[in-house]
Amino acid sequence: MARTRVLIIGGGYVGLYAALTLQRKAKRLVDITVLDRRPYMTYQPFLPEAAAGSIEPRHAVVPLRKELKGVKILQARVASIDHAARAVHATTDFGDDLTVAYDEIVIALGSVSRTLPIPGLKDFAIGFKYVEEAINLRNKVLGCIARAATTDDPALRRRLLTFVFVGGGFAGVEAFAETEDMARAALRYYPEIDPDELHFVMVEAMGRILPELGPDMGAYATKQMRSRGMDVLLETRLESCEDGHIALSDGQRFEADTVVWTAGVKPAPILAQSDLPLGPKGHVIAQPTLQVATEDGTVVPGAWAAGDCAQVPDLTKEQPAYCAPSAQHAVRQARRLGKNLAMHLKGRAPREYKHRHLGLVASLGLNKGVADVLGIKLRGWPAWVMHRTYHLLQIPTFNRKARIALDWTAALFFRRDLVSMGRLHEPRRAFTEAASS
Repeated sequence: MARTRVLIIGGGYVGLYAALTLQRKAKRLVDITVLDRRPYMTYQPFLPEAAAGSIEPRHAVVPLRKELKGVKILQARVASIDHAARAVHATTDFGDDLTVAYDEIVIALGSVSRTLPIPGLKDFAIGFKYVEEAINLRNKVLGCIARAATTDDPALRRRLLTFVFVGGGFAGVEAFAETEDMARAALRYYPEIDPDELHFVMVEAMGRILPELGPDMGAYATKQMRSRGMDVLLETRLESCEDGHIALSDGQRFEADTVVWTAGVKPAPILAQSDLPLGPKGHVIAQPTLQVATEDGTVVPGAWAAGDCAQVPDLTKEQPAYCAPSAQHAVRQARRLGKNLAMHLKGRAPREYKHRHLGLVASLGLNKGVADVLGIKLRGWPAWVMHRTYHLLQIPTFNRKARIALDWTAALFFRRDLVSMGRLHEPRRAFTEAASS
């Protein structure tokens, strides 16, 4: 009996968990291929801690080749999807073109940063979705502090010690709080800098931060960060950041050397280069069974979708309502998708995905957090412990759980590593300078 060729495009939460589940449920029936530009899955909730030096950045990613034994891994970027021909066209970072044929496809492309046409944003700001961005932010902040300690120019010093974060959702708040925590800890080694010189600014267009946690928890988080001297500007928009000249909608103008953009996500744009049915915001339309379908509900044979790139009905709410782009939904959808695809291949009817959120947790820096778990609201240290416990349980593989736990255990006895390695981005610089002398 010929095996079914299953192609999973995207190696994030959905790609990894769907492949693991499908292997377990239908290993003898399928040949699985995972196609992704990166050879690892990034566990995004740990990026703020990776940026802050609380954990080793490599421990926030899961290598696909190691965990998906027996699965073919193709490291390439999707160029187009021709589902009618059952083929995906892709390109590698080296310029090679690939065409991958399949029988069943799983769309797990996730999301990308949702940006706006703000002057200077594309050229000056950095994102915060991938581990390389977390490492870059860490090196950038520590590098700015080191440079500020060596300059006598007060204007340059203010610019170097001003850090702007745009977006008050979970990613933005956690990155903002953890990075400020790290920067303040680093100042113990820089007696030349007064802690009051640090200027951390959050810009949020809505009237509150962390809207998913409700107004009271958002207000608490705002109060806590403001008590640390951090500026949280609500109902304010970034209008320009050209060359570090920051212009805000409330009229403020100042200089900053670091701008971090965390203001939302959108489905992978490459979906527009496909013949699959898309919703009004560019998501692949999916049934509750996670099968791709047209607007009238007709199932598209051989296509499945889940995660941030999919428009999946949320059956716990009055329809029409769709699942929010969260790790909690993505992981559970992936497992359901893997089971459903295995059931489909065995001639059984797939089941609908239905999940009510267990709760939400957010870190506000070391020993500080907010949480709403099963209707119980926690603040401060208990919420921070809940945040760490939940994500330690959720990160895939025992290997990564153990490494994260060891990182945290070491932090109980030793201070966090606060060395900037910005030269990593210029590996040939020293050799080039030596060769030129």
